[in-house]
Amino acid sequence: MLAANPKGVGIRRRSSESTYVQAAPRREPLPSAIVRFQVMITPVSNTQPTVFVVDDDEAVRSSLRMLLKSVGRTVVDYPSASAYLAAYQFERPGCLVLDIRMPGMSGLELQDQLNARGAIVPVIFISGHADVPMAVEAVQHGAFDFLQKPFRDQDLIDRVQAAVARDADNRRQLRELQRLRQRLESLTAREREVLDLVTHGKANKVMAADLGVSQRTVEIHRARVMEKMEAHSLAQLVRMMIELEERGHP
Repeated sequence: MLAANPKGVGIRRRSSESTYVQAAPRREPLPSAIVRFQVMITPVSNTQPTVFVVDDDEAVRSSLRMLLKSVGRTVVDYPSASAYLAAYQFERPGCLVLDIRMPGMSGLELQDQLNARGAIVPVIFISGHADVPMAVEAVQHGAFDFLQKPFRDQDLIDRVQAAVARDADNRRQLRELQRLRQRLESLTAREREVLDLVTHGKANKVMAADLGVSQRTVEIHRARVMEKMEAHSLAQLVRMMIELEERGHP
């Protein structure tokens, strides 16, 4: 049993009476802010996911730090939302465990700031009973989940593990999206024209007539498009373009 903190909130390890509120499970697409800002990930070698804990209560931070380190997680904690924001780096993978109600910048205000920066770090809010409507609002604005105090240790551990996995998946999607964009940008203007026509189902003969070139020239450009885009079939090429269009690429 961990000691109660000065706020009167206990973080309990094995109590069967602890309660929590869980958001409905869902698989999210990449946050829309990422599409808008078209963030580029800077590769960081051998970077392990970090659990960032933000709470103004030192007792809570200490308890959470010990708990998460006990399951092998790297933990960095901050006493305020502004302190975390000042140290925030997009490139650092992991998740954020965030108290919803703090002096100065609140957890919700920090979430707004992160959304404005195009952050993808999954946020797990910790809330008191009276803060549940606020926590529901936070989830509606993109938070990964929230827990109601007091909660069982295992409930937090499970959500942290899931959030870290979500972050890894988001970053994998972003890396693939970047690769697709780079391949697309490597095409010449003529190859882009051929790409647009072929992915709209035009035959080589029709494309040749539309572009005012020979059919053989179209075949050469088409082969170069397939090579540069690293597509092994027309169906795969079409899927690539659909993915780019859904992510806001012109």
